[in-house]
Amino acid sequence: MNNLCRSLIFFCATVALTTQHSVADENDDVAYYSERAVELLRDAISRETAHGQGLVPAYAESLKQVFLEAGFPPENLTIVPNGETASLVLRYEGDGGSGREPILFSSHMDIVPADPESWLRHPFELQADDTFFYGRGVLDNKFDVTILTTLFVWLKESGFVPTRDLVLAFTGDEESFQETVQQLARDYRDLVDAEYALVVDGGGGVLNDEGEAIQFQVGFAEKTYATFAMTAKNPGGHSSLPRTDNAIYDLARAIQRLEGYTFPVETNEITLTYLARTAPLLNNEVGEAMARLVADPADAEAIATLRAQPQYVGTLGTTCIPTMLSGGHAENALPRAVTAVVNCRVFPGHTPAEIMRELQRVTDNPEIEWRVVGVPVTSPASPFNTEIMEAIASSLEPIHSGLPIVPKMGSGTTDGAYWRAAGIPSYSFTGIFINPKDSFAHGLNERVPRAAVGESLRFWRSMIDELASPKN
Repeated sequence: MNNLCRSLIFFCATVALTTQHSVADENDDVAYYSERAVELLRDAISRETAHGQGLVPAYAESLKQVFLEAGFPPENLTIVPNGETASLVLRYEGDGGSGREPILFSSHMDIVPADPESWLRHPFELQADDTFFYGRGVLDNKFDVTILTTLFVWLKESGFVPTRDLVLAFTGDEESFQETVQQLARDYRDLVDAEYALVVDGGGGVLNDEGEAIQFQVGFAEKTYATFAMTAKNPGGHSSLPRTDNAIYDLARAIQRLEGYTFPVETNEITLTYLARTAPLLNNEVGEAMARLVADPADAEAIATLRAQPQYVGTLGTTCIPTMLSGGHAENALPRAVTAVVNCRVFPGHTPAEIMRELQRVTDNPEIEWRVVGVPVTSPASPFNTEIMEAIASSLEPIHSGLPIVPKMGSGTTDGAYWRAAGIPSYSFTGIFINPKDSFAHGLNERVPRAAVGESLRFWRSMIDELASPKN
């Protein structure tokens, strides 16, 4: 049995659950600060902070003003410019009673683009029905930025003094180039250095189709994010004189070969533990497939079942998919160059160069040119942290009692990958509970449960109490 599994079993068998303050007083505070959070969220959603719009700095300034009005000193707030975007860093000074390094809380202020014409509701107006709030970024990641902002305001206005410094880092381009997190880790390490980071983006609570909470996921690792461009080139010519060596045809054949290829199934201690702990909670063929795969990673039927589920396919190995096409220079000319961008999420243990060689082998055309786009990020898994896991269990107990807490390897890339690469262990989770079927992050009609506002505030206030309050 691997060390992570042993640690989790020991944790689940020994964790002690405690409460820190009056439930009645807490309920009053949660209700009050929930109303304030919704207003902050309304303002956040109205800001189109996608790459290229140049609106992140203004959002950062507005949040800075919220913190100043709550009583944080100006010298503890820093806006770090980065081209058209920016980061915001806040230090909540503690009394040093624990003698420990700070805790870093990380989220991002930017969003992916949204076309209002395609949405049922306007993406830049916070709207609601009986169950959900809607808007671009309402799940990824304006909600968590709002909750963390409201939480720190609540703590400050209540006179709370942590036993160690608490640092907020709101980055400005997580959805595009992720240069702001790299800038902070590289050039502003004194502002953000911490014992560990809690990346409030991804993970969190899972609801089943009946609306019941079934597990809480914590990200310990992420796959390597790597993007490649493959370009087919031909001499071109006039469209009235077609040629068989057409760059579009060459590229199309290469894409078809990629479509027909899947990388081998791979597992590690994190993914096996995740599958083993999730299987009993799914009373369906997917849960059965998880259990069979844990018992036999070569079970072809189980693999096929899981790979048919978008939310689980990334758990089973490396994935690569074309995401962009460009090429040609005139409608009446044969193209001289056509390019496809292929985005890969690489299973730990493989390098981007190794994956590119495999893609070249699969496409089977030595004339196609390949290049790496950007700089792939590779980071180690974070070690098991009993303190964090016990704090999560204690904080969940009043909200959803007895939930299994499941380690997870993220298929996407958060700023946590860069914190880990910089030597700061990072754990990704949010206070949101949502059915994966309702998770429309990056898609149309993005939403978050209205209940998540109060639940998240209650959860994170308890987390602070567990990790940075004087122990009685």
